[in-house]
Amino acid sequence: MTPSHTIAGEEPEHLTRAAPCRVQVDPLVALRAPDDPPWDVYLTGTVFLDIIFTGLDSAPVRGTESWARGMGSSPGGVANMAAALARLGLRTSLAAAFGDDHYGEYCWDALEQGEGIDLALSRTVPGWHSPVTVSMAYEGERTMVSHGHEPPPEEPAPDFPPRARAAVASLVPGTRASWIAQAARAGTRVFADVGWDDTGAWDLGGLPDLEHCEAFLPNAQEAMRYTGVDCPRAAARALTEYVPLAVVTLGSEGAYAVDRRTGETAEVPAIAVEALDPTGAGDVFVAGFVTGTLAGWPLADRLAFAGLTAALSVQEFGGSLSAPGWSEIGAWWRKVQSLPGQDRVALQRFAFLDGLVPEELDRVWPLRRAVPTIGFRRSG
Repeated sequence: MTPSHTIAGEEPEHLTRAAPCRVQVDPLVALRAPDDPPWDVYLTGTVFLDIIFTGLDSAPVRGTESWARGMGSSPGGVANMAAALARLGLRTSLAAAFGDDHYGEYCWDALEQGEGIDLALSRTVPGWHSPVTVSMAYEGERTMVSHGHEPPPEEPAPDFPPRARAAVASLVPGTRASWIAQAARAGTRVFADVGWDDTGAWDLGGLPDLEHCEAFLPNAQEAMRYTGVDCPRAAARALTEYVPLAVVTLGSEGAYAVDRRTGETAEVPAIAVEALDPTGAGDVFVAGFVTGTLAGWPLADRLAFAGLTAALSVQEFGGSLSAPGWSEIGAWWRKVQSLPGQDRVALQRFAFLDGLVPEELDRVWPLRRAVPTIGFRRSG
């Protein structure tokens, strides 16, 4: 059942700087041992500079000038996933190429210093222009324009990735990434998502790295096209012939999962929220599910937590800007419990949060994380 109260995020007139919450939850604290891998999650991919314009009343009109009431900037692309994982308390390692321009410097600093993400396997590429995406949010939708040069000839992903409990991989139809097999053979649990297949083939045989993955997390349309069935739940069951755990997101209906190893299935409805910007919500969902899986939670709790983190993210603008941390999760949980008329059965679905969120994280929600410019000059 869905909580009966809709928690609506108010659209900000501007995106403002917010001091990060230094109190952190370690969801794996009870599992940590001296011989653990140094990283909880490893991932690799392309980092974009995202510039987000908000407060537009309508789509820009050709031949006119539009003014946005607010804007924010942040690392995007694979950085959305990396930031979401780090804010949930997972020790995150990212291998990516960064341009040697101001954009690349800004993104590197925001990820390393701002989010605590390890960039030891990343590199700065001389003369390479950082990819940029401009996103305009209006009427509950978004329009994006991107620009980028040819990527560096050498992949930033090392052939032998670092020891990590888990890795997140974005599968590309028709290609194989050697690091995925290397990670799986080293005992890393690989979680995979996939983008739209522009070739139109929708052939699971064209995803050769799927055989090395523990979990596959497509959306409903992707799952149905890959399996050739017209029901997303049936598609999830069909996918377990190729991967042990299939998780299919159902949009406003929530998510459904099937674990072939245990025979367990779970379905959790979505939380009703006022969505301002869906950018990065899929990445946040995956980050929440990975967190719960590594922590050893029951399948239904993992789905509920992933859905909650995604719901919190769509109430804010931007990709990595909107990824929630434990302060937002804790404040949401306190707030919904205090509201009258709540469905007690629905609230019970999230009772596992009681043992996770300490009282000192009960802060004002939502917190603004965006900064309005690329960076301010330091004075003094």
